[in-house]
Amino acid sequence: MAKDSEGQRRRWAYIGSFTEAGGPGLTVAEVDAVTGALTPVHATDAVVNPSYLALSPGGDVLYAVSETDEGAVAAFSLADPARPALLGPPVPVRGDGPTHLATAGPWLLTANYGSGSVSALPVRMGGAVGAPSAVFPHQGGGPVPDRQAGPHAHAVVPDPTGRWLLATDLGTDSVWIYGTDPVTGAPGPHGEARLRPGSGPRHLVFHPRGDRAYVLNELEPTVTVCRWDGATGTLEPLSETRVVPAGAEGPTYPSAPVVSADGRFLWAANRGHDSVATLSLDSSGDELVLLGTVGCGGHWPRDLTAGPDGRVLYAANERSGDVTWFTVDPDTGIPARTGSVAIAAASCVVFA
Repeated sequence: MAKDSEGQRRRWAYIGSFTEAGGPGLTVAEVDAVTGALTPVHATDAVVNPSYLALSPGGDVLYAVSETDEGAVAAFSLADPARPALLGPPVPVRGDGPTHLATAGPWLLTANYGSGSVSALPVRMGGAVGAPSAVFPHQGGGPVPDRQAGPHAHAVVPDPTGRWLLATDLGTDSVWIYGTDPVTGAPGPHGEARLRPGSGPRHLVFHPRGDRAYVLNELEPTVTVCRWDGATGTLEPLSETRVVPAGAEGPTYPSAPVVSADGRFLWAANRGHDSVATLSLDSSGDELVLLGTVGCGGHWPRDLTAGPDGRVLYAANERSGDVTWFTVDPDTGIPARTGSVAIAAASCVVFA
């Protein structure tokens, strides 16, 4: 583990971007332990459009989607965390336009927006991935003709128990639930939880307690509170709350939610409105109240991520080409902009 001159662990941020929009690909930045500031130290365009990233459970391998019509994933060794090294060429996922990925035991899952499917790829010894063992197509559509003519899987997220995977589908207004084999860990279809027609589920995050899930919708600026039963793999929608103030001008397309480690706050990035929303959570996790919004520091925040200690939020502002960070007030939950770094077509930030 790399350490600084005082013997403290060095922290790294990995930033994905769209190479076809002028982005550098995968950027490595060192994280200031005090301020959370990012200092880029390396970049590689070895993968086309590495728009979303995920770490292996051990933190020694970084996975990236290649968000193209053909669709692929790539694995990078982090033996030298400042210089990720490809573990072989990108592997086709047999799905179009993968936008998200996650690890689940010995499997890597991708959500394929273009084809509306989820792919399961085996993770080999050393972290490289094999060809997909299964591809699960979603079925259905929604009432918004230009966005919901068919399924559009947007994210795939493991639940806190490790037994289930939840895939949000913007096209079908639902969350598709996959179970995992207790011996092999292989995923398989389990059920579908339907949300309000026309909401367009995009991303999902769990309450730290594990019994509530929050689905951030893209086609309407709302978050849906859901009850999650990890014993039966059942998701039940309870309520919706707006993530922009009433009367906000112009269309808003929410992108990414974050819940604080203590379960008191939920933050959401809003494209179009170009803001970060802060919502308070009550002790049950059921009641959300919009406390306010602050500017995202740029334009079109595609991703929002909490830093390693939860004190700093990072917005990847795709169209203005920057990553902006915010220090969170621990009492109010309101973030305050404290810095930014230029990263063209930035789309995702993860930390190791």
